[in-house]
Amino acid sequence: MAQSDRWNPGRFVQTLDFFDSIPIVSTLKQMVSGSDAPTPPPLQSGILFDFSKPDANAVAIWGPLDDVVMGGVSDSGFRLEADYAVFTGTVSTANSGGFASVRTRNFKPPLNLATYQGIELQVQGDGQRYKFFLRDQDGWDALAYGYSFDTTRDEWVTVQIPFDQLTPVFRAKTQPEASPFNPSSIRSIQLMLSKFEYDKALNPHFEPGPFYLRIRQISAFR
Repeated sequence: MAQSDRWNPGRFVQTLDFFDSIPIVSTLKQMVSGSDAPTPPPLQSGILFDFSKPDANAVAIWGPLDDVVMGGVSDSGFRLEADYAVFTGTVSTANSGGFASVRTRNFKPPLNLATYQGIELQVQGDGQRYKFFLRDQDGWDALAYGYSFDTTRDEWVTVQIPFDQLTPVFRAKTQPEASPFNPSSIRSIQLMLSKFEYDKALNPHFEPGPFYLRIRQISAFR
């Protein structure tokens, strides 16, 4: 097995730790220093994240959540550039993997967008199809509400994601009996590149290897 195809247990533990998914570690942290859960981003004319105005704190709450959690070797990150943030890395199908993602830590209190109709992204990608997820529950492995969108290589596009068009999914399986998404209780935001769509269907615009998705702004629209 090539070195790059070997599962990295250290990254696995780092992922669980970042998202407070190791109960005993999370409990000890809270006992020593109290909760450090991020507060929701302040709404300014509907804007949640404006990465054209560099803010290290806004990026710090995002962390990689890759297929290392299921034995894969994909590796991603989220960083600031001159006037945007970029979700980038390498996605690999080795070890039955095939996804990379970045996600915010759970907001506390939850983000309330009940008076809005959906989320708008300003992005520039590499021509692949990406996914956007919101969660309205605390658990890091909780039910997610997703939306797939295509990119055109090196062209900035605006993607509107109405809340009523989100698909409830659990580990890439649709959940038709799930309750409608609750926009008044948004716990986290996630971006993903995956070889799968939903219910074992393949992503028609997926290529393993290096990838990038630049994000200029994430906002809510009415």
